[in-house]
Amino acid sequence: EKRLADLLRAVADRREGLARLAGQVAARRSRVEAAEAEIGRLREAVTEAERRGHEATVEFAALESRVAGAEEGEEGLDAEHEAAVEALEAAEAELARLKEDEQTAEKDRATWSARVEALEMSLVRKDGAGALLATDDLPGLLGSVAALVSVRAGYEDALTAALGAAADAVAVESLEAAVDALRRLRTDDAGRAALVVGSAVTPGDAARGRSLPPGAQAALDLVQVASPLADAARALLADVVVVEDLAHARALVTEHPDLTAVTRGGDLLSSTRASGGSASAPSALELQAALDDARDRLAEAVARGERTRFALTTARAAAGEARERHDATLERLHESDAALAAVAEQLGHLGSVARAARAEVERAERALAAAGERLAADQAELSGLVERLERAEQDPQESDDRIEEAAAERERTAGEASAARARETEARLTLRTSEERARALAGRAQSLERAAAVERQARERAAQRARERAVQARRAEAVRAGADHALALLEESLRRATQERQAVEAAQGEREVQVRAVRAEVDRWAAELAELTDVAHRDEVARAQQRLRVEQLQDRAVQDLGLDPQVLLEEFGPHVPVPVWGERADALRAAQEAGGDGTADGGPPSTVPFARAEQEKRLRAAERALSLLGRVNPLALEEFAALEERHTFLSTQLADLKKSRTDLLQIVKEIDERVEQVFAEAYRDTAVQFERVFARLFPGGEGRLVLTEPGDMLTTGIEVEARPAGKKVKRLSLLSGGERSLTAVALLVAIFKARPSPFYVMDEVEAALDDANLGRLLDIFTELQQDSQLIVVTHQKRTMEIADALYGVTMRGDGVTTVVSQRLREDARP
Repeated sequence: EKRLADLLRAVADRREGLARLAGQVAARRSRVEAAEAEIGRLREAVTEAERRGHEATVEFAALESRVAGAEEGEEGLDAEHEAAVEALEAAEAELARLKEDEQTAEKDRATWSARVEALEMSLVRKDGAGALLATDDLPGLLGSVAALVSVRAGYEDALTAALGAAADAVAVESLEAAVDALRRLRTDDAGRAALVVGSAVTPGDAARGRSLPPGAQAALDLVQVASPLADAARALLADVVVVEDLAHARALVTEHPDLTAVTRGGDLLSSTRASGGSASAPSALELQAALDDARDRLAEAVARGERTRFALTTARAAAGEARERHDATLERLHESDAALAAVAEQLGHLGSVARAARAEVERAERALAAAGERLAADQAELSGLVERLERAEQDPQESDDRIEEAAAERERTAGEASAARARETEARLTLRTSEERARALAGRAQSLERAAAVERQARERAAQRARERAVQARRAEAVRAGADHALALLEESLRRATQERQAVEAAQGEREVQVRAVRAEVDRWAAELAELTDVAHRDEVARAQQRLRVEQLQDRAVQDLGLDPQVLLEEFGPHVPVPVWGERADALRAAQEAGGDGTADGGPPSTVPFARAEQEKRLRAAERALSLLGRVNPLALEEFAALEERHTFLSTQLADLKKSRTDLLQIVKEIDERVEQVFAEAYRDTAVQFERVFARLFPGGEGRLVLTEPGDMLTTGIEVEARPAGKKVKRLSLLSGGERSLTAVALLVAIFKARPSPFYVMDEVEAALDDANLGRLLDIFTELQQDSQLIVVTHQKRTMEIADALYGVTMRGDGVTTVVSQRLREDARP
């Protein structure tokens, strides 16, 4: 049939014209040649892409080895930088600690310096002793006794009491020096002074030669005296013993009447005299001891400050070195990061080149395969056209004979094919019938086997359920019998319980009546008991309050007045007349003169009868006068000096603050003027550029910038007026989204043009623009490219087309993100 069709087609082709067939053969042959040329070009492209991919892969592997080495080096830099950071933190912590110590030492120095000055002022004598100490031309003058005597800490009061007036005296070398000093005081009328002669006759140490009780010490063992005054000190303290309290002092004097005992609190007791009590002011020895201690503390604070400043200098140097090491390691770390970033960028570029090469190879191979398929099809079609052309060019008679032979052959082969197909169909039907019967029999056998298995399982389950039901029936019968018996017992128990409950309810009613009666009686007695208890409690509280008040008054009499309450009542009770004096006596005298009543000698009465209201009034007046006097402060001079120093310091600081405030206000004024000038110039330039840019982005429209407060450039705001072509509105809220976006972009571009920058970063500023507005904006971007570098985040294809390079982030097959870059222009700069 195919041969007959070819012959018939050849005849038809001959009839259509040999010229047309020859043209088709030539066209097909040219297509075949073009396909072969395309295949050659694609093979060359594949070879070139494979070469580029191989080179990129080799360079990528080399860079990866470099990155591995750089990362190992960076780990070392990280460790070094962390060590430098720790060293810097430690140095800064030590520096801060030393600064704090320096401040503490400086505070202590200032405190003890003020205390030394105050104590020195307190030791300045204003009497004859002070005049003698201020004299420079008096020979034999040794100084004050307090300055020449050093007392063990804690015994100042005892030694002050032991020395008596000599504690505040002035020491001289000899009797001649003492006479000269007294003569000088009398001549200059400089007051009186006590003198201690250094060349005194030294008696025996009576106290040291005795066996003293535990806790008692000879006074000479507690002092250190300068050599010129040592004999006089031994003469003054030879028989003085220091004890803890008055009880020990009394026992010591009783046992040794020739000794003098002084307590650590400053009480003196001997067989002939006694003195003591509370001290009203610190003695010269105490002030001198406090001065020596303050001087020691001051020297210690100064030394600590010097040591701290020396250590602070070393710490600052160490901190500077640590900071330099930190900066150096940080700089090396940044350089390493930059190098790694550069290598990573090269890796990304090489990876993209390799992937692009592989993709190009794949595309070229696919195109090569498609070109090969097309070439094979074109070659087959060309061979067919050539055969048709050859057959068409053969003799027509030969073609007719061949057509008749082909038709007869087709008839014969068609009959044979029909008979063969009939036999094949019959055989196939027989085979299919047998297969269907076999499958049906096999399926029926399997279903019967499954049904039998299911039936056997059902019989087993039924037998099991029958056995279980029999067991359950026997259990239910036993349960029913037990339930009947339990029901009978419950009915009998219920009957007896009902009878007992009725009897108990009757008894309970009787007892409730009795309980209510008893409760009423109990409530009555309880109320009476509570009333009596309250009365007794009030009386007891009143007695306790009176006793407490009496005890408080007794304690107050003992503490405030030092008198026994009984003696106080006898001597100052209401039965004793009250003495009068002062204004009260004058008032009584005036009243007697007016009434003609007077005493025998004509003088005013010295006492008046006790009147509580009048005496309470006098007491309140005396307490007010006493409170107005206030307390005596022995350290007032020291506090005044400290406050004066602080006042001077604060005054200096206040003056510095005022000067700093004036300077800051001047600087603020200059900055405001500069800011106002810079802002005004920037605003004018931006306003001019905005009008130009707006006119380009909105052809036919108008836009301008307006100040809200032109008179105050520092607080003014800026309003943007925009009127696109064909609209009367000026407010941005009435514009469309694209118009608002384009207006904002116009303001940004105006700022860029007024104050150019090396580069600009914009994030999807053209997302809401249509094609026309986008084209105008891209023209402006192109202008900005001439002087600055633009970094634009965008999804617009047209924006990408004007870019010099594209950068994106994608995820590789191993799940790691990488940067993909593509340079669009060969002359583009990185």
